[in-house]
Amino acid sequence: MSRNILLIIGGGIAAYKSLDLIRRLRERDLAVRVVMTAAAAQFVTPLAAASLSGDKVYQELFSLTDEAEMGHIELSRAADLIIIAPATADLLAKAAHGLANDLASTLLLATDTKILAAPAMNLRMWLHPATQRNIAQLRRDGMAFVGPDDGAMACGEFGPGRMAEPLAIVDAALAALAGETKMALVPRTGPLAGRHVLITSGPTHEPMDPVRYIANRSSGRQGHALAAAAVAAGARVTLISGPVQLPDPHGVTVYHVETAREMLAAVQQALPVDIFIGAAAVADWRVAKAGDQKIKKPPGTGTPRQMQVELVENPDILASVATGDKRPRLVVGFAAETENVIAHAQAKLARKGCDLIIANDVTVSSAGGVMGGADNTVHVVSHEGVESWPKLPKEEVAQRLMRRFATMLDAMSPHAP
Repeated sequence: MSRNILLIIGGGIAAYKSLDLIRRLRERDLAVRVVMTAAAAQFVTPLAAASLSGDKVYQELFSLTDEAEMGHIELSRAADLIIIAPATADLLAKAAHGLANDLASTLLLATDTKILAAPAMNLRMWLHPATQRNIAQLRRDGMAFVGPDDGAMACGEFGPGRMAEPLAIVDAALAALAGETKMALVPRTGPLAGRHVLITSGPTHEPMDPVRYIANRSSGRQGHALAAAAVAAGARVTLISGPVQLPDPHGVTVYHVETAREMLAAVQQALPVDIFIGAAAVADWRVAKAGDQKIKKPPGTGTPRQMQVELVENPDILASVATGDKRPRLVVGFAAETENVIAHAQAKLARKGCDLIIANDVTVSSAGGVMGGADNTVHVVSHEGVESWPKLPKEEVAQRLMRRFATMLDAMSPHAP
């Protein structure tokens, strides 16, 4: 039985590719209904889309005929998959914020059907913090993405922002319809295509007894943003996550752990890889002997009492990866510091044996600070020097770092460790 695709065509020059996408989808026995924004009709005609789809094209939210025959609610719910191609910055922004002022945005808000977006826009629009915040929110909401690709664009610039090719979108659509893993929805091209990236993220929880543990304020937002950025760059990504209140990034193989020793075991199991990024805030210490039962306060008079807890050092995951037999070609650590940030990061770089340290000042621990906050100010510390970046959304930090890592790998000898 034929499956139903609802294709939303946004207003961008890449809309011409959507005509070929309709043809490619129908070649695979998929029924296609098309919704066009007013801007899309400036690039391709509704007649062309209707001729290729074999069905009428829907454009108006307040069409008396369409609302009487089907209605925008039923139009979205009749689909097995919704594809947005091209997914413009405007359409993605509306979807991220729940706006519904035309037929396309209303359909996106009125559906619980899986959505696959193929972004297409100028590279500066794609890299803008507002767009990256919207993408991150839509990923958290469950939207899947294919592309964008790197390449020359109609505006004359070169970089990320080209809409994925129709066949790549078809492959992602078929994977979504088949209920395959999220990995099947990731782009296959990009600066890290063919690379395997291993990332640790979040805190670790070191138990004192069944109800108490030692931990830190890490939210995992930067590590998870790195995983999403690596996927967008075309990499195969494995994420080892400590306890966080974040959804798993799309297209990522995720292993959830609690303690530092569990994280080390998961990392060793995932090796070998091309890049290791130790973004997790691993607890340096654990309780020597955690209690099997809840530790009870001894009876007393109510005056303050003391309890001594013996701590032992946790394994050093970053150093073990950097000096191990399966050392990745590129090993990156993070340093969360409260004083002498760069000096401590440089010392850590030499001590751990890694290639880069990404250092930041975590003195502010409130919701607006680095730990738990949306932004980060980092210093990229290498053996060649220090590069300090301005305050940026964590998603943009992640994207910039992935481009840096891809360039570093390309410059390495194929036989480098």
